[in-house]
Amino acid sequence: MNTTTLPAPASVAAPMSVFERYLTVWVFLCIVAGIALGQLFPGPFQAIGRMEIAKVNLPVGLLIWVMIIPMLLKVDFASLSQVSKHWRGIGVTLFVNWAVKPFSMALLGWIFIRHVFAPYLPADQADSYVAGLILLAAAPCTAMVFVWSRLTGGHPLFTLSQVALNDTIMVFAFAPIVALLLGLSAIVVPWDTLITSVVLYIVIPVVIAQLWRRALLVRGQAAFDAALARIGPWSITALLATLVLLFAFQGRAILEQPLVIAMLAVPILIQVFFNSGLAYWLNRRLGESHAVACPSALIGASNFFELAVAAAISLFGFESGAALATVVGVLIEVPVMLLVVKWVNNSKGWYECGLKAGPPDAGGQRA
Repeated sequence: MNTTTLPAPASVAAPMSVFERYLTVWVFLCIVAGIALGQLFPGPFQAIGRMEIAKVNLPVGLLIWVMIIPMLLKVDFASLSQVSKHWRGIGVTLFVNWAVKPFSMALLGWIFIRHVFAPYLPADQADSYVAGLILLAAAPCTAMVFVWSRLTGGHPLFTLSQVALNDTIMVFAFAPIVALLLGLSAIVVPWDTLITSVVLYIVIPVVIAQLWRRALLVRGQAAFDAALARIGPWSITALLATLVLLFAFQGRAILEQPLVIAMLAVPILIQVFFNSGLAYWLNRRLGESHAVACPSALIGASNFFELAVAAAISLFGFESGAALATVVGVLIEVPVMLLVVKWVNNSKGWYECGLKAGPPDAGGQRA
């Protein structure tokens, strides 16, 4: 997610705004508005759906850029130099994000979509639902991790370095992992469309954001922070507009199958709690400080759903089950992650009593 302002790398991120804290409410209102508008005015929305070039919908592509670029402005790739200082926490983050999370979601999708809930879901959308879940899990969260880290007292430099490293890996790993897992799930995806999604929604926005970041920082940190504060609302506005479009196209399917959203939420919820718990426990076993374990666990639990939504639309279309599955991730993100934040905060005593003896160093890591 991408609506908070991140000050200088060593500082602490601002707490969640009222709008962010109640994001689920706004998403729900967008669902209602989108379904209603799609049923009342099908013509204009169908026209929007036809505005595409090379399978890329132009209005949605623009909205995704407006969502992603302000978030990427907050990422300082120079922080990658800090990675070695917390190599155990970084190792856990990378293991959970790239070796566990996408594969566990593919397994959960197979269990719930193809078997447990199969009798209650439209058979022609089963592959698409699984694909959407895989797309969601293959993109680790970025800027919203700064909020979760701040709420748990997480180490700010570690948080920043793990986000920068994940963004770098995502450029190279997102497409191959998605293609592999979709292939294993017998879902055919054109490589050219997948690579186009990576270029359009990761590579180009990263380049634009970093050039813009450098230009702003030349004017000083205060100017940079002021610019982030001004453009922050762009991201959430673009997100909500995209959701209205999505649910305008998904309205009929949802009205015919109102429990679809609840069934899609089940594997996402299991994945959140499993991956956050695994990362948290592994950091404790390896002797990392609580301030490192928290952001490590939280980035493994949440998703970069903006990328997932964009890729789902490009690959499968507005009316696909894949697009709907990625949007369910948006719907449950904030309340579920706040539960994880509360859990890691309340378990701090248990966590620290299990660490190896030895004084923490200046970075908060134990010897």
